[in-house]
Amino acid sequence: MSDTTIQKMLTVSASPHKRTADTTRGIMLDVMIAMMPALIVSVFLFGPRTLLVTAVSVIFCVLFEFLSRKAMKRPNTIGDLSAVVTGMLLAFNLPSTMPLWMVIIGDAVAIIVVKQFFGGIGQNFVNPALVGRIVLMASFPVAISDYPAPFAWKLTAVDAATSATPLSQFSGIYGAENMKTAINGSDLPTLFNMFLGVRGGCLGETCAAALLLGFLYLLVRRVISPVIPLTYVGTVAVIMLLAGKGNPTFVAYQILAGGLLLGAIFMATDYTTSPVSFKGKLIYAVGCGVITALIRIFGSLPEGVSFSIILMNILVPHIEHLTTPKPFGTLKEKKEKKEAAQ
Repeated sequence: MSDTTIQKMLTVSASPHKRTADTTRGIMLDVMIAMMPALIVSVFLFGPRTLLVTAVSVIFCVLFEFLSRKAMKRPNTIGDLSAVVTGMLLAFNLPSTMPLWMVIIGDAVAIIVVKQFFGGIGQNFVNPALVGRIVLMASFPVAISDYPAPFAWKLTAVDAATSATPLSQFSGIYGAENMKTAINGSDLPTLFNMFLGVRGGCLGETCAAALLLGFLYLLVRRVISPVIPLTYVGTVAVIMLLAGKGNPTFVAYQILAGGLLLGAIFMATDYTTSPVSFKGKLIYAVGCGVITALIRIFGSLPEGVSFSIILMNILVPHIEHLTTPKPFGTLKEKKEKKEAAQ
């Protein structure tokens, strides 16, 4: 055995010790591909303005990242495509009717304030796109809740009308009873239409079929783990089953309505703002599910996905601290010190 071989075997370096061919750019590209089915369906349902809102959001996210990195004299990172993903996710959380200048404000908050002020990719402690959406929701509540009805873009301005989201029609503590009234009055879309996205809502959240297709792609590519999405949605389902007094239809509407699937698949699983360990992922996802359900049942807002994920993002460092495996021998050392003290 040569001296060079021995030297390589004895070389000690900091973790990670096992590396793969995955890159940030490759992962972001996979996420973009996974979002394409939802984008295509959204264009079909809400018209060409969907592409305009998405394009503006992406362009200005990239621009803000470029300018902020220049101003802070940091290496440019627009090539990793993370700003593109943020722009797409923010657009997915907005209606297609959102004024473009408001979209740009959301982009600035997401990229400059949430992402770059904290050091860039991997340093932000909350999801940038969700914070951008929350700021827009607090600043322009009327504009962000102006949901066009499906296929309204094909009608004239006189005939076109906005549409209330199904979630807003049976939110609150009496949601199950309100849902029965809505179904009897034919105010709600069928569950089949809910699955296909033929309902009012933000441009990227309506079609469950497209979102699940993207979910399967991310699983096949091993970009995300199924633990967080399945636990998150499962927690909401269990709580809503209790709140709906065992009504499975009520549970189905709660899962398909709002942005639950979009948030669980594409935002709660963000590498930077979610736990690493299996136990940590479970705690994090259950927390997201409980907060979402409580806001939907007891809150004044019909939706709680954005707030639940942001709140659990903030708790991730504490979850990591509590669930990080102890180094081998730590307990034994403590025991020996205790015995020595006695």
